[in-house]
Amino acid sequence: MAKKRIGILTGGGDVPGLNIAIKSVLLNSLDGDYEIVGIRRGWLGLLGYDIDDPATHELYIRDLDEAAVRRVDRTGGTFLHTSRTNPSKVRVKDTPAFLLDSKWGKVIDEAEGVKDYTDYILTVIDHLNLDSLITIGGDDTLSYSARLVKEGVKLNAIPKTMDNDVLGTEYCIGFSTAITQAVKLITNFRTSIGSHERIGVVELFGRNSGETALITGYLSYADRTIICEVPFNMQTVAEMLAEDKRNCNSHYSFCVISEGAHTEGGEIVQTGEADAYGHRKLGGIGEILSDQIKALTGNNTMYQKLGYMVRSGAADMLDRMVAMNYGALAMQMTSRGVFGMMVGIIDGNYSVVPVDTVISAKRHVDVDLYYDKVNYKPKIKNVLGLPMFLH
Repeated sequence: MAKKRIGILTGGGDVPGLNIAIKSVLLNSLDGDYEIVGIRRGWLGLLGYDIDDPATHELYIRDLDEAAVRRVDRTGGTFLHTSRTNPSKVRVKDTPAFLLDSKWGKVIDEAEGVKDYTDYILTVIDHLNLDSLITIGGDDTLSYSARLVKEGVKLNAIPKTMDNDVLGTEYCIGFSTAITQAVKLITNFRTSIGSHERIGVVELFGRNSGETALITGYLSYADRTIICEVPFNMQTVAEMLAEDKRNCNSHYSFCVISEGAHTEGGEIVQTGEADAYGHRKLGGIGEILSDQIKALTGNNTMYQKLGYMVRSGAADMLDRMVAMNYGALAMQMTSRGVFGMMVGIIDGNYSVVPVDTVISAKRHVDVDLYYDKVNYKPKIKNVLGLPMFLH
């Protein structure tokens, strides 16, 4: 009997722990008759694979074995590489040349020349003799995974994102390492803020959920923490931080702010062209706040955006453990013939939910339980009975 072939891919932004999850899937597959096929560059790996041109095949597909994954867990990122490709919404400029003017794709926006190439994705999956897929990603990658499940593809998914904002799980691969890195960098940043007696502003990832900023602010004892769920008053925050500085023996203060935060009556700061999932680049609200603090209070400031540095490097212990167990659970579901599921943690326990859970709503910080809206601070009102991650 021929071995069953399982395709595995990583999509969206990289986080520490992806390689560990891939390795875990491979090692757990050895208990059965399986072949693991690595799909390079996320969904682009299937979109860019030209069935009629063997020269493209190694660019996007590679067979995996024990030797291929032996050392991958020692580094962060994804050795399969990644992309933000959305096969259901491909612009002309992002379309592989061989698909232009082909029979493939359905026009969904004639004015913009946008096509849905899901028909071609399904054809490539069939051409590669893939019995099932295991996809690793955040909301965007998982939303297209849900689309493929509706099309009849056997698929299981693993959530990753340092924003920890995927609905249906309490934890996503990459979150712990990002928080650990952020707290460490903020601890170092304190020395410069304090030496120059300034007010520091640290901007962190967080498009729809302020959990990254909330937990970072909580663990680093930030004077103020601004999350995207609660619009803030610029004047009030500036005055609070000036007062915090006056009350500090070292003559400094600092705040943490989500990149998706916005002022009362204001809008989220966005720049550039929208990507394939409709997202424009966020960032800059921290710098605006920093400039306004100086203008409103006369205090000199220091602004620092903690971007790719907090998602770089090897996974910490928690992300290593979760990634290993998510990979094992995804493979176990696959071997049992259970598909259409996303692995995750619910009530502190490993579990699974339908993958289309991720498209039903967005996950946000429970402001009433975890945040003081008046003083712009994390506030855990009752620790008893909360999960280890608090949220």
